[in-house]
Amino acid sequence: MSDESAYEQIGGEPQLRAIIDEFVERLFADIMIGFFFRNADKKRIKDKEFELAAAFLGGPQRYTGRPLRQAHAQHPIMGGQFARRKKLLEEVLIEKDVPRAIIDAWMAHTEDLRPQITGDPDGECNDS
Repeated sequence: MSDESAYEQIGGEPQLRAIIDEFVERLFADIMIGFFFRNADKKRIKDKEFELAAAFLGGPQRYTGRPLRQAHAQHPIMGGQFARRKKLLEEVLIEKDVPRAIIDAWMAHTEDLRPQITGDPDGECNDS
C-alpha cells in the first residue's frame, strides 16, 4: 500500500493543474453548461477548482473560495447540469490517466457536494 496521497499519486501540482485547466476549458466550452460561465473569470475558476481538488486529494493547498452553497446560489443549476459537470470531469480524469480508484473517489466526493450546488437531487445527464 502506498503512503502517497492521491495528490502525489496523480503527479502533484503540475498534473493536477493540467487536469483542472483542461476540465475548466471544457466547462466553459460545453453546450449544455457553458452558459453558466459566460461572465465568469476563467483564471479564478481554475484557481478555485484547483484548490478544491487539491484539498480533497490530500495536497497542501486549502480552498479559499466562498462556501459552495453561497457561490452557486445565484445560478439555477439543475441536476442534469450538475451531472454534466461530473461527466466532463470524469472524461478528463480518464484521458489524463488518473488511477481508477482515485477517479471513483473523486466522483463520489463530487456527488457528495451535490446538495450544496443544486436543489435537484435526482437529475441525470443522459447526453453522451
